[in-house]
Amino acid sequence: MKRTVSILAGGLLCGVLSTAALADDGRELVIDGETIATTAVAADDHPLDEIISGWRFRSAETQALQMDDFENPAFVAIEYAEEIWETPAGTSNKSCADCHGDADSFAGLRTKLPRWNDEMGKPATMEMLINASIETHQGAEPWKWESAEMLAMTAMIGLESRGMPVALETDGPMADWIKKGEELYYTRVGLLNMACANCHEDNYGNMIRADHLSQGQINGFPVYRLKWGGLGSIHRRFKGCMDQVRAEPYKRGSDEFIALEAYVASRGMGLSVETPSVRN
Repeated sequence: MKRTVSILAGGLLCGVLSTAALADDGRELVIDGETIATTAVAADDHPLDEIISGWRFRSAETQALQMDDFENPAFVAIEYAEEIWETPAGTSNKSCADCHGDADSFAGLRTKLPRWNDEMGKPATMEMLINASIETHQGAEPWKWESAEMLAMTAMIGLESRGMPVALETDGPMADWIKKGEELYYTRVGLLNMACANCHEDNYGNMIRADHLSQGQINGFPVYRLKWGGLGSIHRRFKGCMDQVRAEPYKRGSDEFIALEAYVASRGMGLSVETPSVRN
């Protein structure tokens, strides 16, 4: 497994990384008595030796927050989503529950996203599917990508797949989008001239400033970040990484970020869905 002490960025040595070992005592992620898989065996053609959830790179205190649904701060948003689910909206004056019944009807959905959508002519993320339903079936205005409503609803629906393995469809029309996402993942950008792979493939487990770099897996999104003091989407995290390497970020919901989401999801196949996860 490749390890580097620092990254050569834009011709300058970026000395923010150290080789401090990951303090992983082998504890398991157990919620309500169910063990959630935080590692998976990598296929022979996978770029990583082992697939590891971001949960394993966090402190014991942060891990504990995720393991207790009463302490997990993301559940405040999920309670909000439960209210929205039952509330009529739009010109139809119908609620989500009127059509879908209980949210458990979406068990397994998170494991397969983004997935190809013929009507959209592209892969559909959770956010896109929610907004399509809001507009088409409720006759209401779509939610913004990072709105409190959207984050709460994606967390609540994602929760129904917790413990199920990521199982993205990678063939058919999805293959081209995943390939596009792979190209983005390995393309150096920004003033620091860095790619996603420089941190999340070459240096995961190493320290960057005061935190461990993870593999950048997305099986726990939307994620409650202590740094943010709230939930954030996958595309918000992508934007944050691009900001940090001084690159012009793509917009949330852009084709570039959809492709990148598809590729990163494919890298985490076999990990369990952890939504809603807690990270630093």
